[in-house]
Amino acid sequence: MANDNKKSGVFPCYENQFAVGAAGETTPSDTIADMETYGVAIENGIEEWHSYGEEGWVKRLMTAKSVKISVKGKRNLGDAGNDDIASVWMANGHAAERNFLWTFPDGSTVLFKNAVINVTALNAADATNVGPLEFEVQSNGKPVYTPAA
Repeated sequence: MANDNKKSGVFPCYENQFAVGAAGETTPSDTIADMETYGVAIENGIEEWHSYGEEGWVKRLMTAKSVKISVKGKRNLGDAGNDDIASVWMANGHAAERNFLWTFPDGSTVLFKNAVINVTALNAADATNVGPLEFEVQSNGKPVYTPAA
């Protein structure tokens, strides 16, 4: 019998959901209010070599991965997720780490354990702008992928 709850087709990007939590928290639940843009960059490390047996053709092996999520939005005082991200703007070391959960429209999730939060803009802009909050979430080790139920 087919799963009637299974999504198919195109979808609006807002169906992706993002949440932040303390580095030890297994299921981050604090969404981050007033974020407008999430951009995902996946970097791959690929080793290349030329062996005699390949007659000059290159051989390759993917040996590394990294994910960076760039986020832009507005600073929202009093929102738990927004406040948590903003609080690490001066942090170094492990104090700048948070667990970060990305839920896809189909219900599958990726948990970035101890992700490095790099705050890149906070509070200040033109006099008539709403105060910004911009940051990067950088993977820190292998994320945990959980398929949709």
